[in-house]
Amino acid sequence: MILYVLIGVLALAVAGCACVVWASRGGPRWVRAIATVTLLGGEAVRAERRRSRRWGNGNNSGGGSD
Repeated sequence: MILYVLIGVLALAVAGCACVVWASRGGPRWVRAIATVTLLGGEAVRAERRRSRRWGNGNNSGGGSD
């Protein structure tokens, strides 16, 4: 069951990326809408990663230079 969910998420991600490329070449309105949603989703994931890195940095003993 988990495999089907992961395959579905992967398919949505690939379709979203395809829509971003198509929209950059001047696709129809519905493609531009899906591309916008895809890009906003990517921005939300990046913002969450930045926020979690900022708050979870105190216990990290990795070799990173932040």
